[in-house]
Amino acid sequence: MSYSFEYIDIILLAMIAGFIFLRLRGILGKRTGFEGKVSPSFDKIIKDIKVKQTTNANDKFDDNAKKEFLNGAKIAYETIITDFSDNDNKLTTSKSLLNNQIFNQFNDALKERNEKGHFAEITFIGINSASIKEHKKIGKILNVTVDFIAEVITCIKDKDKKIVSGDPEKIKKIYDTWVFSRDTTSNNPNWQLVNILT
Repeated sequence: MSYSFEYIDIILLAMIAGFIFLRLRGILGKRTGFEGKVSPSFDKIIKDIKVKQTTNANDKFDDNAKKEFLNGAKIAYETIITDFSDNDNKLTTSKSLLNNQIFNQFNDALKERNEKGHFAEITFIGINSASIKEHKKIGKILNVTVDFIAEVITCIKDKDKKIVSGDPEKIKKIYDTWVFSRDTTSNNPNWQLVNILT
């Protein structure tokens, strides 16, 4: 009799094990041999969506984008003005903020100043205002024109420390119109100064 009970216990345990196996299979699923094999066309669709999302994000120049841009433009403006005021032979800290043409123009002006034996004393006081005058997209390039009103103390002296221009005691208000540009398809979020309007 005891043997028959043991057989019944074994049968019951086997049934319970089978039941648990079937439940797990229903919940977790089963291998079919197709795991990890994504259709090439589906993979291309995913890539196209990602590219489209990136492009759309870069194309947007709404109020938030304009606000963020102006914050960066103010920093760039101060960095470039301050770098130009340093009495070095060439620009250093602002190089990445300028396209090649503007970079060369600034360096030529610095070279000319140094050849005359002149040096600058420029104190940047601050930016009173910065406003977007216009923004225009040509192909993939977005150009933004900004009107700056800033205050500086500027003075140019010769090698004998005699004042050539400016006033070391007077705050001067300056009005600048700069054009910044960036490639909207590029992953690089940085803008560059491409033109200074007079």
